[in-house]
Amino acid sequence: MSIEVKNITKLYGNQKAVNAINFKINKGEIVGFLGPNGAGKSTTMKIITGYVSASEGEVNVCGLAINKQTIEAQKQIGYLPEHNPLYLDMYVKEYLLFNASIYKVPKSEVDVIIEKVKLTPEAHKKISQLSKGYRQRVGIAAALLHNPEVLILDEPTTGLDPNQLVEIRSLIKEVGKDKTVLFSTHIMQEVEAVCDRVILISKGEIVADKNLKELKENQAQVIEVEFDLKIEKQFVKRIEHIVEVDNFHDTSWTLTFNTTTDMRSKVFDFAHENGLKILQLNTKNKNLESLFRELTT
Repeated sequence: MSIEVKNITKLYGNQKAVNAINFKINKGEIVGFLGPNGAGKSTTMKIITGYVSASEGEVNVCGLAINKQTIEAQKQIGYLPEHNPLYLDMYVKEYLLFNASIYKVPKSEVDVIIEKVKLTPEAHKKISQLSKGYRQRVGIAAALLHNPEVLILDEPTTGLDPNQLVEIRSLIKEVGKDKTVLFSTHIMQEVEAVCDRVILISKGEIVADKNLKELKENQAQVIEVEFDLKIEKQFVKRIEHIVEVDNFHDTSWTLTFNTTTDMRSKVFDFAHENGLKILQLNTKNKNLESLFRELTT
């Protein structure tokens, strides 16, 4: 068992930031820690890393109690906090060598980790010159330097552009092949792209703990489409596998299907057969988004 959280509660005065939460994460899992802002994600992660002490309960990391065997447990953890704490005036390789000296890691490992996170072209630049995407890579490289079994990432993709998002997602998936990864986010697409499992927290309490594969197998497919003309609902209902139709605005519709088969081609066929043009079309994961809304509002 890589991470075991037992009945953790954290009080700030009379306010409960985290309220008696429990979960376990096995070795090799990539788990998304999902929830709205202020739900208790960062507090929980800080407790797991030993940065903050719990008011009640206990955390074990790789079988080590974080409140009793703190240093030994922390050796098994790589941590990237929400606000990446980098020394901007240092060069990339210089910064990683500095971290290696703290961890007592051989200098040769720095070149290995630079290559692993694809920082080689930026290794001799100052950190202040890097884009946010590359700064996140530096933070992940620092977290991986001592070869931890557990990697904890707090909002690692916030503020990244679409290209940087794809790069960091790929990096997390690559790292997750031989590490246990717990990362927090409030972005559904991140969970779908990277995770094996989702833990959903709201107001300091765990409200769902689901395997992503199960969610996908059970999900309804939702397509939002805008036509160029108004049409009657009974015509739209003729599309195969459709279970719910909502004309939410003028010529715009939300169509729900009881199949995981991609129904976009059927919607295009329907438009062509009825002399319509599609002005806009996108798909949504109803289960994940609706689960988030239902359990956090």
